[in-house]
Amino acid sequence: MSSDHNKTAKQAVEKGNFFIKKKFSQNFLLDENIISKIVKESQINDSSYVIEVGPGLGALTKYIVDIAKKVLIYEVDKDLIPYLKTFFGNKTNVTIINQDFLKSDLNQDIKQYLDDSDNVSLISNLPYHITTPIIMKVLEESENIKDLTLMMQFEVGQRLTSKPNTKDYNALSIIIQDQTKARYLFKVPKTVFKPKPQVDSAVIRLERKEIIDDFDKKDFYLFVHKAFAQRRKTLINNLNDGFKEYSKEYFKNLLERNNIIDTIRGEALSLEEFKKIYKDFKKETD
Repeated sequence: MSSDHNKTAKQAVEKGNFFIKKKFSQNFLLDENIISKIVKESQINDSSYVIEVGPGLGALTKYIVDIAKKVLIYEVDKDLIPYLKTFFGNKTNVTIINQDFLKSDLNQDIKQYLDDSDNVSLISNLPYHITTPIIMKVLEESENIKDLTLMMQFEVGQRLTSKPNTKDYNALSIIIQDQTKARYLFKVPKTVFKPKPQVDSAVIRLERKEIIDDFDKKDFYLFVHKAFAQRRKTLINNLNDGFKEYSKEYFKNLLERNNIIDTIRGEALSLEEFKKIYKDFKKETD
């Protein structure tokens, strides 16, 4: 089936059998070697429960359904549903939903279609324009999803997996790495997509951590965002701008008692250092 599917998929794109919609960031990956590598990196097996977001023409799907125990697919483009059902509609381990993933009730869908599994894998060639909202929805709404193997815009992949004192490190890096073990896997050139996007892609893997902190995550993330508000400013100046009710001297003392120099910028601090100064900040301000 794989070779027949791939041939038909390529013909569908090349002949324009359907209208490719820019609003859905549709760039179809048809390179078999890269697709196979993505599925291998996902580490799924015959006991795996899998969610795929935006399958497009089913290039990834055809590999996933041959391996996984059950697969739940979200496709927002109604014009692709008949095509997907032609190839996967007779598979007893596949459910196809014509819905915007961002509007879905994840936990209810996992309960209904994936046996309420508490160990779900998400695999996706993510639409560029909603990459971050999709990841944050998963992390905020469902603890059942334990790992994500994702292809995304190269720069975003670099940002999510970057380390302190690198140009890509920012608030999003910290937020993602607070909740997951984030690994950059490999680069995917723009030339293997149809239509060809303007930028290269990256495949990354996020594995959820079991760490439970004794503070409000959303409040901590707001603190981090304020610390990175203007990249060229020092951490003290950004925090002073973000929390105007406190003086610059207050933030200088906050850093000093946590053994952090007062001229440092946010991108030089590790996740653990941010947690340390945040907890100290809350201890004094609550």
